[in-house]
Amino acid sequence: MTLELDNLTIKLKENNKEIIKQLSLSLAKGEVVALMGPNGSGKSTLAQTIMGHPSYEIKEGKILLDNQDITQSLVEERAKKGLFLSFQHPSEIDGVKLETFLRNSYQAKTGEKISVLDFHNLLKEKLKLLKMDPSFLKRYLNFGFSGGEKKRSEILQMALLQPTYAILDETDSGLDIDALKTVAQGINTIKQTQTQMGILLITHYTRILKYIQPDRVLVMVDGKIIKQGGPELAHQLEENGYDDLIPETNPSLTVT
Repeated sequence: MTLELDNLTIKLKENNKEIIKQLSLSLAKGEVVALMGPNGSGKSTLAQTIMGHPSYEIKEGKILLDNQDITQSLVEERAKKGLFLSFQHPSEIDGVKLETFLRNSYQAKTGEKISVLDFHNLLKEKLKLLKMDPSFLKRYLNFGFSGGEKKRSEILQMALLQPTYAILDETDSGLDIDALKTVAQGINTIKQTQTQMGILLITHYTRILKYIQPDRVLVMVDGKIIKQGGPELAHQLEENGYDDLIPETNPSLTVT
């Protein structure tokens, strides 16, 4: 079973600008795929479109989730079917406690009511898994959080909601080395306990891939996948950057 993007062409509704151009890729259950590329290559647009962001329009192609066409599905429908997006820049919401937000999210996704006490006990297990202090839950959602705390909050949500496919949009952005190690360890721990979860790890740096081993690496430039390979491709990018790959762009390349 897979998350499959079939020949997607995506534009920004605001100005009709075409950002993604006939892009195809697949993410299998249990697989970790790193999607790399320079700033402005369309990685975040792709992530948000997969999740159903209303600012983007799919002009061509479709999104299949375990053989079900979700191209026109609402965001909440995609989440219930097992999709999860960790934001590059999580929003700050003053007045809403993290624990309250997580409980509401959990009930919305599962369709099950859970008591405050039972949910608190469930959260304690997830906090222990990620080595996070319980006082974290009493703070307002991302309000006053450091960059590292925001990203840990996102990974806590992933641990709780147990998605089938997780899209992590530049989870390493803005993190110092200690925070990066903590977040990467949390992702690896969740992956070990949810071995059938597929992860699309979006980044333009190679440093997080030192801690999270991808099965495949895809390189995206100007809205297209221009190259694919194994983990060694990330090492090549670290040594030579993206410029050496751009002349190799093949508009007809699709990745499956």
